[in-house]
Amino acid sequence: MSETNPQVLRGHAAMLLFSVLVAGSFSLGSISASMIEPAALNAFRFLIASGIIGTLVYFGPGIKREHLVAPWRYLLMGGLFAIYFVTMFEGLKTAPAISASAVFTLTPVMSAGFGWLLLRQITTPRMAVALALAGLGAIWVIFRGEVEAILAFNIGKGETIFFFGCIAHAIYTPLVRKLNRGEPTLVFTLGMLVAGFFILSIYGGKDIVATDWTALPAIVWITILYVSIFASATTFFLLQYATLHLPSAKVMAYTYLVPTWVILWEAAMGNGLVGIAVFAGVALTVLALLMLLKD
Repeated sequence: MSETNPQVLRGHAAMLLFSVLVAGSFSLGSISASMIEPAALNAFRFLIASGIIGTLVYFGPGIKREHLVAPWRYLLMGGLFAIYFVTMFEGLKTAPAISASAVFTLTPVMSAGFGWLLLRQITTPRMAVALALAGLGAIWVIFRGEVEAILAFNIGKGETIFFFGCIAHAIYTPLVRKLNRGEPTLVFTLGMLVAGFFILSIYGGKDIVATDWTALPAIVWITILYVSIFASATTFFLLQYATLHLPSAKVMAYTYLVPTWVILWEAAMGNGLVGIAVFAGVALTVLALLMLLKD
């Protein structure tokens, strides 16, 4: 499919917005992760997101009988995303937001591998170079342009937990294209969200019941609403749309921008801005993404 195709261009735009919204969930999640159990928070966010997407489906394409064929597909997709989000918030209990976003940048390479296994999608040499450049740029950004910090990097418990969630995320991307049977993006997203809520309600039932929802701090509710509306309903739709029009490796390449956005989010939240040296890494990620715009 030509990169000048409007749907392909919209796919790239969707992933650019996706990277911005995902970055916000790291910054907010690092603040509230220790105030509520991950399973309870994510079950609630899947419920809210299901309501939003369900409303759009009702007034949009609607649900047809053929959309309900092979419901196991939705359970599989919802389960993978449930794993990703639960491990993310579990990891953010101890891992800083920027460090966790560093782990997230491992997903493009893994997604390219799963894309080949499941769809026989080929990562060309030029695409591999672009992914490598983006990875170097992301690392430079994550460690604020300090070589000593890069060399001294140690993987903590939180980062290790989140790594397994990133594996689930990497598998999810090529599976969207493999398992979609022509359902509209909104319908497919709704099926995944409802299945994810069902799975988390069973897995995190005790945590949901034990949570004193009326006593939660305001920042937790802000985080829940943000991740439900922007980092769930919106990003799920963007990711579903992009994966139907772009190769898996290109879709996940946009995750390399997440650490850059996290740094900007942290600055906006009053945690300070990084030095000028860091923007060399930003330039590398932009260059890599320009390379990925070509077929």
